[in-house]
Amino acid sequence: MEKPPFGFVLVFLLFSLLFLSNTYKLWFKTDSYYRDIYNSLTNEKTPYPFKNFFLKRLENRKRWEVEQKIFSAIGFVAVIGADVLVIISSLRGR
Repeated sequence: MEKPPFGFVLVFLLFSLLFLSNTYKLWFKTDSYYRDIYNSLTNEKTPYPFKNFFLKRLENRKRWEVEQKIFSAIGFVAVIGADVLVIISSLRGR
């Protein structure tokens, strides 16, 4: 296996940081995170595809929280695992 370019590793880790930042907000600042998402979806100026679908999902907040936290826990394990693999391959590559 070849060593991945440094730019790839850097961008990969930055996207991981973005996911981990959102996961932190979801778990520890749930009220403001929920409010930010709701305000973003109800803003008339921002064109989101499937806006009504996502707004409907936010109607039942407790269910939304449970679903998001389950997804984020699975995602956390996957992201950390992928980060470890990318870092190991960048250090061991040829």
